[in-house]
Amino acid sequence: MGLRDELLKSIWHAFTALDVDKSGKVSKSQLKVLSHNLCTVMKIPHDPVALEDHFRDDDEGPVSNQGYMPYLNKFILDKVQDNFERIDFNRMCWTLCARKNLDRNNLLISDDDAFKVWCIFNFLSEDKYPLVIVSEEIEYFLRKLTEAMGGGWIEEKFEDYKLQFNQEQQSLSVWELISLVGKGSFSKGMDPQTLSMAITEVFQELILDMLKQGYMMKKGHRRKNWTERWFLLRLNSISYYASEDLTEKKGDIVLDGDCCVESLPDKEGKKCLFIIKCSDKSFEISASDKKKKQEWIQAIQTSINLLRLGQPAPHTEARQKRKELRQKLQAEQEELQKRMKELQTANENKQWELESMRKKLKEAAAHAEEEEQRRLQTQKELQESYRMELDREKMVRQQMEEQVAQKSSELEQYLQRVKELEYMYHCMEEALEDERQARQDAETVRKLQARLLDEEVSKRAELEQIRLQQQKAISQTEAEKQLLENERLAKEEALQEALEQLEHLQSEREDALQQYEEMTKKLEDAASKTKSWKDKVAQQEGLIRIIQPGSKGPCKMTNWGAAAFTETELTMREKSWQDQKNRSTQA
Repeated sequence: MGLRDELLKSIWHAFTALDVDKSGKVSKSQLKVLSHNLCTVMKIPHDPVALEDHFRDDDEGPVSNQGYMPYLNKFILDKVQDNFERIDFNRMCWTLCARKNLDRNNLLISDDDAFKVWCIFNFLSEDKYPLVIVSEEIEYFLRKLTEAMGGGWIEEKFEDYKLQFNQEQQSLSVWELISLVGKGSFSKGMDPQTLSMAITEVFQELILDMLKQGYMMKKGHRRKNWTERWFLLRLNSISYYASEDLTEKKGDIVLDGDCCVESLPDKEGKKCLFIIKCSDKSFEISASDKKKKQEWIQAIQTSINLLRLGQPAPHTEARQKRKELRQKLQAEQEELQKRMKELQTANENKQWELESMRKKLKEAAAHAEEEEQRRLQTQKELQESYRMELDREKMVRQQMEEQVAQKSSELEQYLQRVKELEYMYHCMEEALEDERQARQDAETVRKLQARLLDEEVSKRAELEQIRLQQQKAISQTEAEKQLLENERLAKEEALQEALEQLEHLQSEREDALQQYEEMTKKLEDAASKTKSWKDKVAQQEGLIRIIQPGSKGPCKMTNWGAAAFTETELTMREKSWQDQKNRSTQA
């Protein structure tokens, strides 16, 4: 985080405190006071005339934030140098905003501790306005605060605190963070003085860049005597004071990339010695024990290495890495959301395709149902026709039986026999006509069976095509399998219903085939009956003889007695009967 960004955060708090009605505008008189105070604490020459010239057309009304920012950048921030005391600058901004926003009710920490938490918030907050601190940085701050108080970090306890955060952004404002730390909910069971010391320690590390502090003995340059001092290690210097209250500063050890730190052997009764070599002088220091000696040497060497590499303090670099990681995760999340949106669009397209396919299946099912109704109607008509034919055949059979009975009782009457013969010939013609009609019906049934077979083949091909399309769609969208599982099950149910309809059609085709076989058998029975009638007619023809006057010549004896016709006439009649019999057989 650059100097300008760091300063803008504190100025934003001060500006929003002056914005009483939260309209984003501050009166011109208040901006003059704010600008003068900023210039004073940052050691910048204040030019009130420039402020008047910048807002000369708006003397009466308030000045917007957008209108003040160009002046702030041009006449203040562009001129600022890192030669002022940051603490004084922050205290001035804190004084303006705390007076309005800080709720001191039930607050267990002092105003100075609240100010330190405010500074830590500005350091850890996001570079977006309004300023908030995200849950990751809150956890980082509370973890360091817990370690400074000598306690152990409890992850479950922090999860309870997260319930108090903004549910949408998982973040807190600066006043919410001060309330969380200062009202004792976080430090329950801890002494207020311990909490204050922990806040000061974290403040010194994060804001004042203090890498290490503690008492050690320092050897003087003039008197060469050893004196106890309180040392504060920053990134580029080591300051030493008379005591830890930091009221009396005794000097500084300026660090740079050319400095070095080395361990020394014990001498002059002093142990745990080490020396800091700078370009102009060296400093001999004695730690209280070997552990602290090693810690100080490592801390000082770390500072020197960072100065050589031109890198910031470790906590600043760690904060930047956390920020870059959050930005990377946010970019990945946005990319994931974009991908999810694309997948959702593709899913909607697939849904539309599946809906279209479902409509087609529904239309095909309706068409199949219509075909089935027509087939059932045709079958019903055929059954009705068969029933009528059977009734007619039954009637014919009864009539023929009556005629046979009548012929057996009237064999002696020639004219009656001739009429019965003519009637039998007529019945034979009807039987032949019935046989022809039965053949036509059998052909119709065969054609119907062929059409049902074609429909079955077409339906099988259509179902196979649908199954292939379904398999292709499933293979192409394997990654979306879970999202389309319900739709796939619906399609399988529709396919199962179609297969059941296909099996129903197949069973109906088998029934039609059985009916066809029955009709064929009936046709064979009709043909057999026709042949039987032909044989009966032929037998009856042998019983018929024409009575004519006999000749006076010798009579021809037959198996019926004396013939009433000559031998020539008998030969002609035999020939005629044989021709008629041959024609009947051929028919």
